[in-house]
Amino acid sequence: MSIKQVLHSDLAPAALGPYSQAIAASKMIFTSGQIPINPSSGKIEATTIEEQTEQVMQNLRCVLAEGGVSFDHVIKTTCFLADMNDFAAFNSVYGKYFPENAPARSCVQVAALPMDAKVEVEVIAVQG
Repeated sequence: MSIKQVLHSDLAPAALGPYSQAIAASKMIFTSGQIPINPSSGKIEATTIEEQTEQVMQNLRCVLAEGGVSFDHVIKTTCFLADMNDFAAFNSVYGKYFPENAPARSCVQVAALPMDAKVEVEVIAVQG
């Protein structure tokens, strides 16, 4: 029996490289970073930071569901913004997904994100 289980959702974008959407191990789920790719088209269609954040969170919701968890189970997020000036607008959408007991979080500006995305988010969640 493997100590890790690969999680994959067809409702979220396929991995762009040699990685899994998420890994479950020891009652924990570790997602790869999600960028705002529309899983139907394989492209980034959203243009504003708010729209892109919404797509990212929907992608994460689908990946988490494969592990039998929801945003209520998330204990840590790491958020990457292409422009820290988008922080408040990003927070306005992100906060809707964690209305109570928000997880621990890091949020940093990066030089660039894949496919010129404005935002990328990865999460750690606990099963059970």
